[in-house]
Amino acid sequence: MADDAHEHPAAEPLTLAIDIGGSHLKAGVLNQSGTLTAGPARVPTPMPAKPDAVVAALLAMVSPLAPYDRVSIGFPGVVRHGLVLTAPNLGTPAWQGFPLAATLSQHLGKPARLLNDATIQGLGVIAQRGVECVLTLGTGMGFALFRDGYLGPHLEIGQHPVKTGKTYDRFVGEAALQKIGRRRWNQRVRQTIALMRTLTDFDTLYIGGGNARRIDGALPGNVQIVSNKAGITGGIRLWDSRMDDFFAGQLTAFAVESPAD
Repeated sequence: MADDAHEHPAAEPLTLAIDIGGSHLKAGVLNQSGTLTAGPARVPTPMPAKPDAVVAALLAMVSPLAPYDRVSIGFPGVVRHGLVLTAPNLGTPAWQGFPLAATLSQHLGKPARLLNDATIQGLGVIAQRGVECVLTLGTGMGFALFRDGYLGPHLEIGQHPVKTGKTYDRFVGEAALQKIGRRRWNQRVRQTIALMRTLTDFDTLYIGGGNARRIDGALPGNVQIVSNKAGITGGIRLWDSRMDDFFAGQLTAFAVESPAD
């Protein structure tokens, strides 16, 4: 009779994927094929969105989603080595230097990996062929760039000026949509697509985020609207073997130690 190890292969790891946005926090648990096994869960982003308030809201939201084995976190700003450097759409400088990956790892008791939210959305949709660019349209504008499936340098294009006195965040973000209306906002989105083509010479451009559904009319053949769910489902890709070198040496698990008594 075969032993149990051969009859019952080890269970595949489950990933808790967290997507932090300027208006909502979202999470779900994914199996290795990217299918949700728990969730999705969604709550409003606390206002003011200071780290302690956001962490508390995340912990309450994900509590019913257990079990899971590891955590992926998408954050709307510049992140490096598990730390938040900027959080332009959360409205507070309190995030600068905050160890978000290590903090959630300690609270949840699982290893955690942290990347920019547009990058995670991209990991969930790219074909891993050629130069692929990702834009997310929501509170602001997120950006990610890939070549043959590998991450390019993170660029905060949303904070770059598209015209005098106006960044891309202000040009096509939620506030602009509400101020100028859907028709003029769509014109700006098409201007942005043309500028991204000049900037990156992309083979494929993917547009996601909560306001992608507000884009009207036909788009160029190499521009695709993608589901906002990729901000969650892309979380599993943070644990692909091709990402191991990227995260090597970074704080991924149980990285915050309690002070000695």
